[in-house]
Amino acid sequence: MNNFVFQNHTRIYFGKGVVEEYLAKLLQPYGKNVLLAYGGGSIKRTGVYDTVTAQVRAAGKTVFDFPGIMANPTKAKVDEGVRLVKEKNIDFILAVGGGSAIDCAKAIAIGSRYAGDWWNDFWLNQGRVDFEQLPLGVVLTISGTGSEFDGGGVITNTETNIKTGRIYPELSPNFSLLDPDYTLTVPERQVRATAFDTMSHLMEFYFCKPDTDNVSDDLLEALLRAQIRNFRSFMKDLKDYDARSNIEWISSLALCGIMGLGKQPDFDCHNLEHQIGAFTDCVHGEGLAVITPPYYRWLLPHAVGRFVRFAVNVWGLAPQGDDKALAAAGVEALADFIRSVGLPTTMQQLGVKDMAELTKIARSVQTGPGTYCKCTPADVEAIFKACWE
Repeated sequence: MNNFVFQNHTRIYFGKGVVEEYLAKLLQPYGKNVLLAYGGGSIKRTGVYDTVTAQVRAAGKTVFDFPGIMANPTKAKVDEGVRLVKEKNIDFILAVGGGSAIDCAKAIAIGSRYAGDWWNDFWLNQGRVDFEQLPLGVVLTISGTGSEFDGGGVITNTETNIKTGRIYPELSPNFSLLDPDYTLTVPERQVRATAFDTMSHLMEFYFCKPDTDNVSDDLLEALLRAQIRNFRSFMKDLKDYDARSNIEWISSLALCGIMGLGKQPDFDCHNLEHQIGAFTDCVHGEGLAVITPPYYRWLLPHAVGRFVRFAVNVWGLAPQGDDKALAAAGVEALADFIRSVGLPTTMQQLGVKDMAELTKIARSVQTGPGTYCKCTPADVEAIFKACWE
């Protein structure tokens, strides 16, 4: 394994009733004013809002609502939150929801304590958090992004059509409360999309070097098999608590920082999808479902051995015959799985109206160095066009 440094200070509370049991106590050490950051209002229809605010008030705190965080949180929404934090002298941010609410809250936490241009200095460019940001906690209602257990966040600048993510360990939430019953409040489509987002996180840590024996690969294979198994169980019974609880915990583990230790991750599936999302505002996990099989078909010739291992150890294919054929069968097993759970498979399903748009989107993508092969702008455009229909 390669050298690494690991840091994660988030404390996780997992299981039925954890909000009622722990939230009021966890808020005690912080100041009086709490910003409640959430999305479109579903938490009010489902009763989650009432439960959470009752616990905040039981802790002797004052609640200030910050609703309307969109599926792909924008720079403008973060700026709005920063202004509210300063106006109301907010002492603590409590994000209630999924990755969008949490990511927006993280950007507010850093932007409200930074004197400069938070977007330019921390999202457009990688910065250094050498000051104390506003403390943050999470009540999770939908899994998939892993944002409840890491310092990462993705923000979209709609003025420049740039959607980008950064990871700062300092932005890891102080605590996160994960009650799998809360995921029952989320529509099936969102659960499907976020469950695939988790798979994508795991695969991006998996399809990279080193190829020598390492513990991270063993963990990743185990979690991929578990995610596939529980994903299928969920599709058979949407109220399967065990499947939902396993999916939620796998999501947290996928991005807590442990899975990629000693590896050189390749995040280009996310890099490609982020720009599709920036132009179409598509559901993130659905965009990943469309882009992943074509991306891996492109990558396969450069990493045949890795894809053979994926076919055998994740999908259970027999280790026999030609390696390239076996590797390709593993990718097709993934593509078949995506179709079987009802996720989209084409750019048109994501809202791209004209194939000519793909060239413009492709030119906006910033790819990473890659670990098996560098994805060039021409490669990106070819991959996008392979997703057209």
